[in-house]
Amino acid sequence: MKLTKAERSWILYDVANSAFTMVLTATIPVFFAALVDNASIESVTNNFLVKTLFFKNAELALSGNLEAYAALKTSLFGLTTTVAVIIVAFIAPIIGAIADHKGMKKKMFSVSLLIGVSGLLSLGVTSDWFAYLYLIIIARIGYSAANIFYDSMLIDVSANDRMDYVSSMGYAWGYIGSCIPFTIGIFLILTTPFNLSTALATQISFILTALWWMLLTIPLLKNVKQNYYVDMPDNIIRSAFKRVFATLKKIKKDRRLLLFIIAYFCYIDGVYTIISMATTYGTEVGLEATGMIVALLVTQFVAFPSAILAGILAKKYGALSLIKIFIVIYGLICIYGYGLNTQFEFWVLAVSVGLVQGGIQSLSRAYYGKIIPKDESSEYFGFFDIFGKFADFFGPLLITISASMFGASKYGILALIILFAIGFVLIDRIAKVKTTS
Repeated sequence: MKLTKAERSWILYDVANSAFTMVLTATIPVFFAALVDNASIESVTNNFLVKTLFFKNAELALSGNLEAYAALKTSLFGLTTTVAVIIVAFIAPIIGAIADHKGMKKKMFSVSLLIGVSGLLSLGVTSDWFAYLYLIIIARIGYSAANIFYDSMLIDVSANDRMDYVSSMGYAWGYIGSCIPFTIGIFLILTTPFNLSTALATQISFILTALWWMLLTIPLLKNVKQNYYVDMPDNIIRSAFKRVFATLKKIKKDRRLLLFIIAYFCYIDGVYTIISMATTYGTEVGLEATGMIVALLVTQFVAFPSAILAGILAKKYGALSLIKIFIVIYGLICIYGYGLNTQFEFWVLAVSVGLVQGGIQSLSRAYYGKIIPKDESSEYFGFFDIFGKFADFFGPLLITISASMFGASKYGILALIILFAIGFVLIDRIAKVKTTS
């Protein structure tokens, strides 16, 4: 299937922003843990945020309990995810509704992109662990907000019968393309050329990733046009709020759409949690950081053909059928992750995730794009992002609560199976609604 210029430019942004996802998954949490370790344990445990939210682990860590100290670092990093996704979830429908107006989608996208890139650049010059927490939140907000408009641009660049394939190609090339800046960064970190310290090499890798993110976005800004929109009202803010409430009523009435959004919230919760907390959890159980990062890099290469294959298979078997299969596999991954305690087991986990994560994400995005009104795509993807981001909030929250209450995160990993099970049941019901309606 030959891609158009607009489709290729849209796909290229997945290559651009996936580089941020890589460092957010692999090097950012490891570097954050190192920053915490470099600070005195007294200064960390006496921090007002730590004493307020994680006092139990703080007291145990201060008394010399290493497991509690590891759980504390997991909780703190999980908190950045929680805060960022709550903020984005609340603003997503409004900024989405604004972006649906003529000429606004790329403007809103550009502002969000600037916030995300600026946050990532700032991580390259910061060495204070507490400031680092705030900058991760800023970078995540910009990244997530930009994705609302980016996802909705799928409507503008592709027809319904091409969406599964184009969406899958976006994730596929995102996986493989993001390896380029990531590999350069890992080379700098492992070899520390030019007498660089490991910390400085890591920070340089963040700066390189930010530049990659920005430069590869230029084709999208140049070649993708907003083909579907609503006319600009006299008061765009007031109109946006009115449309949000009207859209909520439409979603409530559309049973297929409502079931899909709730199902998506459940299963994508587990997907995002496994992606964002993988190295943090691995560090907690005592795995070596370099081995985990290399394993995640291999995952990207596994995910590349798997995502493309998902787009091809969806044309033959249907997106919903494949999503159900991927959900079952993720449930098995959770069971496996519960007992994970060796480097080899982490490799098995990483490769297993790589086989399914691109497919479940790309087919979910494409299926949703097919069943929503095209001229209100940004607003509907704003709601899509709400459920995705609250899922992204709820999963890490389970991990954080588990780490705080039980001193280990593995019980939270096991609890994700419940969410995958609910998602499977609801997706199965959507298929029946579709065939009987």
